[in-house]
Amino acid sequence: MAHALHPEEHHTMHERHGREHAGHEMKGHEGHQGHHAAMITDFRRRFWISVALTLPILLLSPMIQSFLGLERALAFPGALYLLFLLSSAVYFYGGWPFLKGFTEELGKREPGMMTLIALAITVAWAYSSAVVFGLQGKVFFWELATLIDIMLLGHWIEMRSVMGASGALEALVRLLPTEAHRLADGGTEEVPVSELRVGDRVLVKPGEKVPTDGLIVEGESSLNEAMLTGESTPVHKHEGDEAIGGSVNGESAITLEIKKTGDETYLSQVIEMVRKAQGSRSRTQDLANRAAAWLTYIAISVGLLTLFTWLGLGAAFEFSLERMVTVMVITCPHALGLAVPLVVAVSTSLGAKSGLLIRNRAAFERARELDAVVFDKTGTLTEGRFGVKQVRPFGEADEALVLQLAAGLESQSEHPIARGIVAEAKARGLALEPVQGFHNLTGRGAEAEVGGRPVKVVSPGYASEQGLDFDAEAVAELSEGGNTVVMVITEGQVAGAIALADVIRDSSRRAIAQLQEMGIRCLMLTGDSEAVAKSVAAELGLDDYFAQVLPEQKAEKIKQVKQQGLRVAMVGDGVNDAPALVEADLGIAIGAGTDVAIESADVVLVKNDPAKVVAIMSLSRATYRKLVQNLLWATGYNVLAIPLAAGAAIGLGIVLSPAAGAALMSLSTVIVAINARLLRQ
Repeated sequence: MAHALHPEEHHTMHERHGREHAGHEMKGHEGHQGHHAAMITDFRRRFWISVALTLPILLLSPMIQSFLGLERALAFPGALYLLFLLSSAVYFYGGWPFLKGFTEELGKREPGMMTLIALAITVAWAYSSAVVFGLQGKVFFWELATLIDIMLLGHWIEMRSVMGASGALEALVRLLPTEAHRLADGGTEEVPVSELRVGDRVLVKPGEKVPTDGLIVEGESSLNEAMLTGESTPVHKHEGDEAIGGSVNGESAITLEIKKTGDETYLSQVIEMVRKAQGSRSRTQDLANRAAAWLTYIAISVGLLTLFTWLGLGAAFEFSLERMVTVMVITCPHALGLAVPLVVAVSTSLGAKSGLLIRNRAAFERARELDAVVFDKTGTLTEGRFGVKQVRPFGEADEALVLQLAAGLESQSEHPIARGIVAEAKARGLALEPVQGFHNLTGRGAEAEVGGRPVKVVSPGYASEQGLDFDAEAVAELSEGGNTVVMVITEGQVAGAIALADVIRDSSRRAIAQLQEMGIRCLMLTGDSEAVAKSVAAELGLDDYFAQVLPEQKAEKIKQVKQQGLRVAMVGDGVNDAPALVEADLGIAIGAGTDVAIESADVVLVKNDPAKVVAIMSLSRATYRKLVQNLLWATGYNVLAIPLAAGAAIGLGIVLSPAAGAALMSLSTVIVAINARLLRQ
């Protein structure tokens, strides 16, 4: 199994230690980043020192002197020994990361890229050293030095690319402030975020970041959660609302009561999910690793075969050795080892930026192959709250009066229907008149005086029992599709009727249309009646629906859809939908606010936005295209380069030196890295 990075560094990229609180989380990550940055600095230093030593090596090399016509001008006693010392310094200092990596790969019995590089430079150094001390032949010191230079440069560039690819994760960690204003003894004290405990109260001033998850107990403001949820519009929050750690406070100071700290916080869970996703294995990664391992065996086999073939054909030993070294260098599975991890890192970061938290890479890859998406209705396709669908006035009343009277009365109630009516009146700019003598009519409605007028908001059944005259056909029409209808009575007369239903999200319509354009069937699961399900399905243009489904029956319905030969995604709230999410080929949980730790889902949508399902499909397809492009380039390059390295085109005058092979190999790696960074949804 070959890795694109130094084995120690590759391991560090994905390791995660449990930490007690957010301060430790950030410090630990900074330490991890510091180690990564230190390794990049180390490669950069080794590269520049090796380049500085390579310049005199080039001038002292007989082949370069001959090429420049400077044999006599640069000749002096002991030149060959100085060349040996300088080259040995480059071999041991510049080549140390590869020699160390070789011993580690050998210890794991997983020969890979480091093995190839170490063998190539060791063969060149050992053979050239033997020539210096008496063996007949020519030295390869300048090829050795330039090869190490190019390999160090390639590693330096790759590691910077990998570090850049996880930029979203670093940005998430940086969202947490290091200090907070804790309220104590009538004043505030500056404390590290790591010292905050559940129940503490903190002051968040305008423009500051919320230190950790909490509840607003005083003040109201707009909070910018864009980096956390992908929602660009600031969200207005007031007393009783939750504030997510890392969001940016807007125009007013607020006081928070801390509810979560450390690993329990929303941001810590997001960071953990992104880390796990970047480190998780996938079928494509396994394929790339198997290919890289095979490439290692091929390189060693073809290298030895090249050596003995040229010797058998009567070629000089130094020429045959040079061919072998070039084959082993050019066959390094560098690009192949980087092809998948970089794309995975970039796609996971892109997903996190737009509110898609990928928990299972293999399931996420399957998203591109989906045939159907099954949505839960309440809270997913709909907002899970009542909204006014229609107001029907009777007699001399008008719509505005009917709604105004009903909203005035219902402003005293917390019932979901009451909230829906009040919200509609406010949306229409209607003033709510003062209310007196509010009284519940158990199971029937409520009554009160609104602006001095007696008003009742009741069920149609109650109005019939009271013998009141109203248009029964109009009420029946309003009830179609499973709507809930209430009657508004004033002065003993029915002033009108209001039809309410669960509000369908605007984004649901857009999501369904886009998915159907992509050739994906859209279905709905709901525990509601046939009439309600039929109405919502018709309004959204769904392909099919299942009504009156009990929570424990949802997984069975998913199984039925799969039995039709369809690959299915399930989108739900992750609570009573958990068995169905597990049964589906791709489980997508919609996590409201801070509810992101949903173990049953493969992908978590931070916001209640069905349109993000389209984003999952698009990102999955775009990711797969990049993976295929990178794998084709990495393997195709080797198919063309190995014969050239072995000397198959020598009859055409094409002969690759080890240094030229290293340059081509590094170019291939950089192309793969750049292609991965060009990934877009």
